[in-house]
Amino acid sequence: MSRVSVVIAFLAVSAMVISIKSEEIHLYTDKYDYIDYDEILANDRIRNQYYNCYLGTGSCLTPDAKFFKDMFPEALVTKCKYCTEKQKNGFEKIVTYYTEKEPEAWEKVLRKAIEDARSRSKQ
Repeated sequence: MSRVSVVIAFLAVSAMVISIKSEEIHLYTDKYDYIDYDEILANDRIRNQYYNCYLGTGSCLTPDAKFFKDMFPEALVTKCKYCTEKQKNGFEKIVTYYTEKEPEAWEKVLRKAIEDARSRSKQ
């Protein structure tokens, strides 16, 4: 391999490393990190309001419900890549709750998330 090829290969690898290191991940806003997921999941009325908001079968009564409705499909697909630590913990609680206690409802959530992801990818 010529010296020029080695230098070009080195520069290409260096550029990739710099590019990867400089990639900044922008997290979702922490504006709603105060939400108590345990309290919501334990309260049938409130939990169902969030659930119906997400599915589009009920109104989103609070700004945080609308926020979660908008970010949930992406969070599901990316495994919460853009979530704050508090959101990751809450996401895990939601998944655990629904998969263990309401698996039929969880299937509806997954179907909706898939539909949303497909429609966003077409935009």
